Amino acid sequence: MSGTTTKSGKRPSKGFTLGRQSFAKISAVEGIKMSRAMDAEFREFDRKGLSPEQRRKAIAAKYGKTR
Repeated sequence: MSGTTTKSGKRPSKGFTLGRQSFAKISAVEGIKMSRAMDAEFREFDRKGLSPEQRRKAIAAKYGKTR
């Protein structure tokens, strides 16, 4: 596994993104499951091709607290 650490022995600061299915499998271990409505909403986001920022805004508008 060469290339996974730097000379100092630390891991690189780059991250990675989990897909929805991978995240669902990890969440299931904790007993967390996405509702049918939320799953449908994310499928709609995919269909529309929304950017991450547009997705965040849509979720915040629907579920966020109003000030």
